Amino acid sequence: MDILPRNQKAAATWDSAAAEYERISLHLADAIDLAIERLAPRPGERILDVGSGTGLAARRAASRGAAVVGIDLGAELIETARTLAERESLRIDFRVGDAEQLPFDDASFDGVVSTFGVMFVGRPEEAARELGRVCRPGGRLALASWTPGSSIARKVAVHRAYLPPSTGPSPFDWGVPERLRQLLGGAFELRFESAVTTLRLASAEEAWDLFVRGYGPTRTLAESLPEERRREFRRDFLAYYDAFRTDSGIVVPREYLLALGQRR
Repeated sequence: MDILPRNQKAAATWDSAAAEYERISLHLADAIDLAIERLAPRPGERILDVGSGTGLAARRAASRGAAVVGIDLGAELIETARTLAERESLRIDFRVGDAEQLPFDDASFDGVVSTFGVMFVGRPEEAARELGRVCRPGGRLALASWTPGSSIARKVAVHRAYLPPSTGPSPFDWGVPERLRQLLGGAFELRFESAVTTLRLASAEEAWDLFVRGYGPTRTLAESLPEERRREFRRDFLAYYDAFRTDSGIVVPREYLLALGQRR
C-alpha cells in the first residue's frame, strides 16, 4: 500500500484541493526557490522532494538538470504535478507515497528537500528517520517549515477553534532548531536560516477564496461545518486577514525556518 492506513485521512484532506493547490504553491515561490538554491542540485544528481504537492520544488530542481523524484500523499496532487511538469517539458518521477515509509533504497538520493510538507506528518520521528535513510553520506537536506511564532501558527489557531482537540504533534515543532536537532541531528550536520515569505492579496475575501479552494485543510474544514458554523469560521478567517490590511491590500509576513543539512 502506498499510504500507511493511519495516514489515509490526512491524504484525503491534502488531496481535496487537487489542482487548485498550485495557487498556494505559487504564493510560496520565493521560499521554495530559496530552499532549492540552498540545496544546490546539480545536473545528474538524484533529488527527492517530500510532500511535493503540485510539484513546484521538484520542477525547480529538475530545471537545474537534476533527476528528481517527487512524492506526496495525494493522488490528485501528484497527477496535477505530472501535468504541470509535462507543460514545462520536465521529466520528473512523481509518485504517491508516504513520508513515514519512503519506498526507496537506503542512500539512494544526493539531496532531499521538503517545503512546508514533511512538517505535517503524524509521526515526526519516523519521517525524520526516513529522510536520513534515503540520503547518501555527504548528501544534502533542505527543509522549509513554519515557526511556532509565525503568522501561520496564528492562522492555524483560527482553524483549530472549529476542530476537535488534537492529540498529535505540532507541525510547528519542525520550525524549532532544538527539535530538529533531536529529530535529524544524528544523521545530518545541521545549520539554520530564519526567513520570511510575504503573502500579498487584494482583500481578506480573496484570501478566503484562495484557501477554501486551494488549501486542503481549510477546504475540508469549511465543507465539514454546518451552515451556521461555516459562517462563523468564515467571519473569523476574514478577521484574521483583515488585521493585515494596508493601503496596498492584505500583506502578511509569514515567518519560517530553513534547515540545511549534510548527511554524516
